[in-house]
Amino acid sequence: MKEQLYTIPVNDAFNADCECPICFMYEELQNGAIDFVMGSSYMEDDVRMDTNEMGFCDKHIPMLYKNQNRLGLGLMMLTHMDKVLAEMEKKSTAKLTKPSLFKKNVPSAASSVKEYADRLDCSCYVCKRMENMYHRYLVTTLYLYDKDAGFRTKFEKSKGFCTRHYGMLYDMAPQEVSKANLDGFYETLNKVYLENFKRVRDDLEWFTDKFDYRNADAPWKNSKDALIRAIQKTNSLVVEEKKK
Repeated sequence: MKEQLYTIPVNDAFNADCECPICFMYEELQNGAIDFVMGSSYMEDDVRMDTNEMGFCDKHIPMLYKNQNRLGLGLMMLTHMDKVLAEMEKKSTAKLTKPSLFKKNVPSAASSVKEYADRLDCSCYVCKRMENMYHRYLVTTLYLYDKDAGFRTKFEKSKGFCTRHYGMLYDMAPQEVSKANLDGFYETLNKVYLENFKRVRDDLEWFTDKFDYRNADAPWKNSKDALIRAIQKTNSLVVEEKKK
């Protein structure tokens, strides 16, 4: 199949030497979103309106801070805090309504405050910006498997997937893969996931065995980075090794 603009990120990920191509795409997408937010876009009215409303999750706020544009982040946090203060002042000073015998679920200031706090706790501008494209990458992966024999081979030769993305692909397959290819897809998906999960698990076992003094002189084999790869397989996190 001739490569299209929307298929390039998917093919690039499956060409990369990584433990989960979907994680690879997610990381690329996430880095792009962080760069967008911390670029000049934070001064744009529509972006600022959304960041004021949503704020950032506890995963992405450290990444934004690490970007080094402290002024940009400071300005966004300042106006977001102004928005939160205004909302909480209104909600916290609302008249408390005590539940009656016949109306146990009467709204109150307390519940309003909690609902707003909960909404803020699970909202993030970076996550929202990534959401649609992230879903599109998953759909495109399944589409290419269904339509492109060359990609199907690439899929079969991959190092598998993390558990999260294995589950997502498994769940989405009936809607995106034709009936003619669905059984073959599940067979391949299960094979690449389970075999590669076991491979990393065995590397991790040898990594731990190397700490036994009896194995001090034994070769590391493929286990030196096994802990990092195991974290990706189980938690979908790409961990950077500290430079010595």
